[in-house]
Amino acid sequence: MFLKRILIFSLIILSCSIISQAQGKFSVNITERMSGSPVCLNLDWFNYNTDKGDIALFELTQEGELFTPSQLETGISSRLWFIPGESEKRTGDRIFIIRLSDDSHNNSKKYAITIERGHKDLKVTANNKPVLNYRFETTYPPEGIDPLYKRSGYIHPLWSPGGEQLTSIQPSDHYHHYGIWGPWTLTHIDGRETDFWNLAKGEGTVKFGGFISEVEGEVYSGFKVLQQHIDFGAAGEDQIAINELLDVRIWNVSDNVRIIDYTTSFNTPLKNGIILDAYRYGGGIGFRATEKWHKDNCTVFTSENKNRSDADGSLARWCIVEGESAGEEKRSGILFMSHPSNRMHPEPMRVWPVDANGGRGDIFFEFVPIRHNDWKLEKGCDYTLKYRLVVFDGLMDTKTANNYWQDFAYMPKIKILE
Repeated sequence: MFLKRILIFSLIILSCSIISQAQGKFSVNITERMSGSPVCLNLDWFNYNTDKGDIALFELTQEGELFTPSQLETGISSRLWFIPGESEKRTGDRIFIIRLSDDSHNNSKKYAITIERGHKDLKVTANNKPVLNYRFETTYPPEGIDPLYKRSGYIHPLWSPGGEQLTSIQPSDHYHHYGIWGPWTLTHIDGRETDFWNLAKGEGTVKFGGFISEVEGEVYSGFKVLQQHIDFGAAGEDQIAINELLDVRIWNVSDNVRIIDYTTSFNTPLKNGIILDAYRYGGGIGFRATEKWHKDNCTVFTSENKNRSDADGSLARWCIVEGESAGEEKRSGILFMSHPSNRMHPEPMRVWPVDANGGRGDIFFEFVPIRHNDWKLEKGCDYTLKYRLVVFDGLMDTKTANNYWQDFAYMPKIKILE
């Protein structure tokens, strides 16, 4: 009898051990302000590795376990991404459980957000509607324009959820403008000036260097690419001055808005590094708006209550750039957000004044982390800047913009329960 009891007790302990290895339990504190943005769980807490099988996530509700779409991101630390459902819009601590799934990954699955690589562009669509294109082949300027203006590695077009094109490239007033992009402008290499922004100078450029990865999933789809800042003024052959890893991620949140993360990580292979001089343009994330927008039909508004008349050179957590569109809502725009971990956050901006381009008032916006202070990149060091775009139709108020920024800046509190 005693041996039988020992055996039963051992089986119970073994069973509990198996269960603890196969699942984890945690709570997420959901506040009223949360805008349906993605949440991340670090799986190091559960010693998970992909050999254990696929993961399925469930929310524990009064009705039972509610399946919640999730997506695994592997790396130095594996992370599980998910977007908490809006069931009854419940706030406070909500309980989730992770289980190992028998449904192994199926490459034939169809996702809401898809990626297709053509011969010039990588195209992202959501439910068969265009989201953005990333141009990896070289784009040449119009015939008769200096070929130094050629460029690859930029986002264009970017569309609103309703199908309004929001970006432009190679406008006749600035042929070196390319949709959404971020080359460094005034820099110094061993005391020599190198400009990667003003292409006609012939000092440098930025080019697409190769695809690192592409991913499609239930929670997000995206891509990582290598972009290289090329210095034309080096002795001998052109040299790579900066290697940039651009990570673009489109979240499967809603058909009504697009949430896009734009994360740039970079380093320099140069022995003595490179100095990014303080200047009103350069780096960060730049945006040349559609040629439809001008001083009479578009607006700029920042987290610090600045508008187009006084935003230039000021600091902001976020900035709304919006204007007239042909869609049902009659307006479309982008909420640009800077992450608190970014250099110089709240971040300086370059915003063209209303009399830009001979009084026409075209829109150019950029977060510029070197606007007021130099930044030296040292060899052997990695640097990262994080931005999030919320692309929308209609109008966005200050409260909504603040909620989106809070979600981007601060993940909700997660407590491990088992």
